[in-house]
Amino acid sequence: MAKHCCEAMSRCVNAPCDQHNDPFDCPDALIKFSAKFQEYGLIIHDGGTSSSTIDFCPWCGRRLPQSQRDRWFDELERRGIDPGEDEVPAEFQDDRWLTIPPRN
Repeated sequence: MAKHCCEAMSRCVNAPCDQHNDPFDCPDALIKFSAKFQEYGLIIHDGGTSSSTIDFCPWCGRRLPQSQRDRWFDELERRGIDPGEDEVPAEFQDDRWLTIPPRN
């Protein structure tokens, strides 16, 4: 489980809901955390899965980690994997890929 910037962020990101399996369906869910991209976002409750990326914690004000989205796509491209067409390896589905030495 990821270590977040403060207890309030941890509670918000990991808040269980006994009525909704998906945080995008829960009106009480506020923050989405993407482990594979290291991104935080405010959930937009419009019936979809949109969120607006944030750079600072709304509770403690700390700067959040820099997004690894571009690096993720770059690493898959270096490996010849097209995430839109090919199966993405399991280690790239969460934050495990961040510890894998890059291939040249």
